[in-house]
Amino acid sequence: MGYGLLAAAIAAEVAGTTAMKYSEGFTRLWPSLLTVAGYLIAFTLLAQTLKTLSVGTAYAIWAGVGTAAVAAIGMLFLGEGASPAKFAGIALVIAGVVVLNMGGAH
Repeated sequence: MGYGLLAAAIAAEVAGTTAMKYSEGFTRLWPSLLTVAGYLIAFTLLAQTLKTLSVGTAYAIWAGVGTAAVAAIGMLFLGEGASPAKFAGIALVIAGVVVLNMGGAH
């Protein structure tokens, strides 16, 4: 159950961050409201996740997967440049999350 809530928290955070791109500095109403809603849902679900998962594990997964997903969305759908360095950075973020979980998930 904890990992399902965590996945939903990640999805909400990624949706909120993507909506933020379209809010134009919080000058557009609907993308701004979607940003706020996405983050409220993300933090609420993350808080529920912490009832069953350790904070280090949950936050590492939430932050790392969210960062990698937003970077990928930027490159694939928002016209941001893709480079070997960006791909390496995403891979390192994911590797860092894996290493943290292997060493401190107990």
